[in-house]
Amino acid sequence: MHEPVMKPIKQGMEEAAGYAREALRIIRQNGPGQIQFWFIAMAIGISAGFAALMFRLGVESVQAFVYGVDDVSRLKSFAEELAWYWVLCLPIVGGLCVGLILHRFTPDARVRAVADVIEGAALNNGRVEQKAGWASAAASFITLSTGGSSGREGPVVHLAAVLSSRVSDWIRADGITGRDLLGCAVAAAVSASFNAPIAGALFALEVVLRHFAVHAFAPIVIASVTGTVVSRLLLGDVTEYVLPSQTALAFYVELPAFVLLGLLCGLVAVILMRAIFLTEDFATRVQNLTRAPRYLRPMVAGALLGALAIYFPHIIGVGYETTSDALTGRLLFHEAFVFAVLKIVAVAITMGGRMGGGIFSPSLMVGALTGLAFGIVATSIFPDVSGTGTLYALAGMGAVAAAVLGAPISTTLIVFELTGDWQTGLAVMIAVSISTAFASRLVDRSFFLTQLERKNVHLAAGPQAYLPATVSVATIMRAMDHPRGPEEAQCWELIRDGEYLDANSTLETAIPKLEAGGHAFLPVVRLPGQDAPPELWGAVFHVDALRAVNRALSETAREEHS
Repeated sequence: MHEPVMKPIKQGMEEAAGYAREALRIIRQNGPGQIQFWFIAMAIGISAGFAALMFRLGVESVQAFVYGVDDVSRLKSFAEELAWYWVLCLPIVGGLCVGLILHRFTPDARVRAVADVIEGAALNNGRVEQKAGWASAAASFITLSTGGSSGREGPVVHLAAVLSSRVSDWIRADGITGRDLLGCAVAAAVSASFNAPIAGALFALEVVLRHFAVHAFAPIVIASVTGTVVSRLLLGDVTEYVLPSQTALAFYVELPAFVLLGLLCGLVAVILMRAIFLTEDFATRVQNLTRAPRYLRPMVAGALLGALAIYFPHIIGVGYETTSDALTGRLLFHEAFVFAVLKIVAVAITMGGRMGGGIFSPSLMVGALTGLAFGIVATSIFPDVSGTGTLYALAGMGAVAAAVLGAPISTTLIVFELTGDWQTGLAVMIAVSISTAFASRLVDRSFFLTQLERKNVHLAAGPQAYLPATVSVATIMRAMDHPRGPEEAQCWELIRDGEYLDANSTLETAIPKLEAGGHAFLPVVRLPGQDAPPELWGAVFHVDALRAVNRALSETAREEHS
């Protein structure tokens, strides 16, 4: 009886599936057209938005369960009433779980975050590690749920990048398309996580892609808006922090104070970054000396955090309550100062201990506390020409975060969107610009680029520094039977003198060796084993190497200005 009805429905579904398969085949073969790409951007925006939102709601649900709180935005107040052993043990258990996950599913037991997304955009055609990415998301989820002192933006950005990488592999996207899809995913994740569509789009362009190409702008905006819609449908149109109504500047004569605040915040941002790197190096040395299993490192960090949280629960999690207290002026000078110092210590322990999480939310908290402490002093010295201390807290929040991220534009906008206060833009912009300019002289532009520099990935210096590492010598070498190839006798003479290139090396190694030795070419060899003689494959000529780098630079410039 139902057969006459079901048959056309079944046929329609089969035809639709056939059209979808054919569309995917065409996209894989020719790449997506502009309209198709916009629909793909929208789909990525929806998926990345839901992923970011589920991550946030999941963390809040687990926090509510393990700490027994009714409102996770008041986690600090609830933690003050908990038994000390519970506050101590939760980060320890969480750290052990994190260590086991990273030990099992990542090659280096390290959490992936924003720096790896930037590296993927620059050097890997918009792709990131997928297996390690899922493990990192799980590790950061546990860290944030059990008292780790970090933020959620790093995990959601990398999680979104994992999703976009899967789509890029699925449609066989080229480098430009893969990077644009990566930007779409990042924009949607940031927008959904913080209800900040403008800042989400600009964060993807300014921090991850590190250019403002016109061809990338439209799809990234589409994805960012889509992620925000997903967030607002489930959470409503609310700001993260509620400010007091009076935050206006008293007089323009107060502006020099925000210049000084910018310098102070730049210094604080450098201290925060250096503290993380020093702690990481120290923990690595201790781990190597003791030969402790690497999965114990996050657990030890959790023990230190738990011990600190017994007396100062303000360090737990992203610190919404303490940040709100700073922005509304509910803290005294000594409280703001002490809490800022302790938060820096806690963030250094969390990230140096490889527990996972992001740096953005902690930098907001440290910045708000720094700004409030500065504002209390400034308004007490010049009460007749000063506004409120909360205005300095708002400016400090943006200034420290911008210096850490190396993103003055998107950070300024995200502060406005997080707070809903657009009337104090002048003060925030001054503090942000000064702090970013000052801090960038003391680190490699930002926290993320400094992380990459520590891995010998030289993105901070520009394309001319990192593009040679993307070109393998095997792709440009002239084989031995090439019409204009090298003389075999001359190649073996250079090999005997130790002047040769491994077949797996890149132009990052080849060009300095060519220039240092003054050679027209260097032989390329394969080293089969310790006792086996090298196998001569061909030679890389200096002129070919320079042409390849010039071609890569031209392609990068074309992408950035298209």
